[in-house]
Amino acid sequence: MTFDFFSARRPSTLASEAMIATSHPLSTAAGLEVLTDGGNAVDAAIAAVAVQCVVDPLMTGIGGDCFALYAPKGGKVKALNGSGRAPAAATLEALKAAGLEGEIPQTSPHSVTVPGAISAWCLLHADHGSLPLDRLFARAIGYAENGYPVTPRVAMDWSAHAVLIGSDPHAAKVFLPNGKAPVTGERHAQPLLAVRLKEIASKGAAGFYEGETGSNMAAHLRSLGGLHTVDDFNEGSTQAHWVEPISTSYGGYDVLECPPNGQGLVALVILRLLSKFDMGQGLSEADRIHLHAEATKLAYHHRDVLLADPVTCEGLAETLLSDRVIDTLAARIRMDSALPPTLWDEPEHKDTIYLSVVDAQGNAISFINSIFHGFGSTRVDPKTGVLFHSRGSSFRLIEGHPNVIAPKKRPMHTIIPGMLCKDGAAVMPFGVMGGHYQASGHAAFLSGVLDLGLDLQAAMDAPRSFAFGGELQIEPGIGETTRADLAARGHKLKVVASPLGGSQAIRIDTQNGVLIGGSDSRKDGMALGF
Repeated sequence: MTFDFFSARRPSTLASEAMIATSHPLSTAAGLEVLTDGGNAVDAAIAAVAVQCVVDPLMTGIGGDCFALYAPKGGKVKALNGSGRAPAAATLEALKAAGLEGEIPQTSPHSVTVPGAISAWCLLHADHGSLPLDRLFARAIGYAENGYPVTPRVAMDWSAHAVLIGSDPHAAKVFLPNGKAPVTGERHAQPLLAVRLKEIASKGAAGFYEGETGSNMAAHLRSLGGLHTVDDFNEGSTQAHWVEPISTSYGGYDVLECPPNGQGLVALVILRLLSKFDMGQGLSEADRIHLHAEATKLAYHHRDVLLADPVTCEGLAETLLSDRVIDTLAARIRMDSALPPTLWDEPEHKDTIYLSVVDAQGNAISFINSIFHGFGSTRVDPKTGVLFHSRGSSFRLIEGHPNVIAPKKRPMHTIIPGMLCKDGAAVMPFGVMGGHYQASGHAAFLSGVLDLGLDLQAAMDAPRSFAFGGELQIEPGIGETTRADLAARGHKLKVVASPLGGSQAIRIDTQNGVLIGGSDSRKDGMALGF
């Protein structure tokens, strides 16, 4: 493959032994340092995400949730669910009594489920890590204590959320130093976050969920009107658990995702629908975007109506991925017209970081950590310094809905790590950030790699589109001819003001003994290896 060095686009990264790809340079550097010191893929992922919780605070944090797909060399891929549960007192009746109807606002204390990330990190480390947590957290602790330079994309997003952050005085104190968002190159520190990381390194998950830290977090959320108790947090340390991945075939490969309550199932449905069409070089750009949009609308419509905690949507993956359902949905897609989505059986019911690592032993991990909205709930506990996520805002306040809020229930999740496998072996951990866009992004990225034969960086950098909320969002790189074609088919176009998501991936080329990595140019990060 030739490369256009006048394009101002970087090529994919190549290495022979180990590689890490993240959306922040300091996160990539921390993970690479661990790999060069003999740490494995899990060690590097934990070190990298810990750094990112410090240096990219609007996208992720220890007060968020986590999912991962881990592929040990020569072993079976495992899925880790590190999503948090609603408080034991969180009932539909209780939230309605609090004056909530329809949805849970981002900044409401009811949008905060018990954070699951630290439970997941510690379980992952206990089962597959090799270096101690204090070693893995060293860079993150140093940046939290002594400060770090704010990078350009982080600065842009931070500024866009400044007004919202300012609505919480404790958040404003931490994230709006001198009354404003930091600019590119300005240093920022979070000393209390360093204390939390030291506690976790010393005591494991108990250092976060139990004792004084757990009690303080519960008390602060209750002071805001939340239903959280000390018991809710104490139980949080063991809430992460291993589950079986779900999968489908596409382009001669197996695509693995975490099962519900994550939306990985949605990505698989989109891919199954696209597999009914020839998505190769013969299609025009408008045809490809149209097919992707129509498949996305159908898949997301089912997500919003059916996807929830696995306890309340048992068997959903098997049903939606069945030939009967896919054939029914695919038959509704027309090349000449954008149609409203409908359920397969007709009756109707009414901001994140991702990283990939492959180590020298051949272990691979696909890892994602999120606080959902930019700066999550915007709620910061002043005693612990923990910024809480807003994942509970995904719950529905509709009686009988599968995703209705209930005691100790997990909400529908947008964050999804992905893993591509061939003949039972992992060949590419991959992921796409960007909230609701992620499932659609997984399908678009894989189609670019497998249908068009693009290299990883080119597939990531290609202009993106996303059919969501009654609009077809498109990036400026999609040209006027294509836009006119899409509009003629009935798509309501909206050119986005900020990029759609971000992505990372590492492809394992066993034939040539090479690792090929990419990190989305829409973010500040990079892929590095040795």
